[in-house]
Amino acid sequence: MIREYDALPSVPLKTGSTFVRPVQVFADRVKLSDPAISVMTDLNKVSVVSVRAKTPMDKANAKMIRYGVRMLLVLDDNEQVAGLLTASDVLGEKPMRFLQNMGGTHADIMVRDIMSTQRDLQVLKLSDVQSSQVGTIVVSLKKANRQHALVVAEGADGRQTVCGVFSITQIARQLGAQVQSFELARTFAEIEAVIPHA
Repeated sequence: MIREYDALPSVPLKTGSTFVRPVQVFADRVKLSDPAISVMTDLNKVSVVSVRAKTPMDKANAKMIRYGVRMLLVLDDNEQVAGLLTASDVLGEKPMRFLQNMGGTHADIMVRDIMSTQRDLQVLKLSDVQSSQVGTIVVSLKKANRQHALVVAEGADGRQTVCGVFSITQIARQLGAQVQSFELARTFAEIEAVIPHA
């Protein structure tokens, strides 16, 4: 039976080869009344960029720049969510406060020293997201004063799995706002400026 098949020829893998990374295509324009799911990064379609808690902060920042993201999921040694690291954590006051309290140099700061820990994170349930609108997510992020929101699916046993991410910058772009800054208050102001059109 197997004799009917011929083996495929193989070739050496060339130096410098890369690999395919999945890309989620977002709608160019959305309205506040559109389904919230249309602005969510779906982790079933896109690989989340992650980092370990013991990683130096500068290395984590370089990873954000390389992948063009402003948030990294922080994983522990068991591949479970330990926290969240954002560009605001790296570029804001947290590193300076850490150095004032602990001493050392910038190079001594680890992700675990400035990240938002798992116990500090509030998440949205996928079941709630599926029945909400873009405007609801904007209001939720503004109320929480957060740039990002994690979305979790809950299993029958109550265990949570992070399955999506909302980014206020991504939402602003899809609403048609010209995002010039990554400052949170300014991003919300830019969204409010386009609301009559959204």
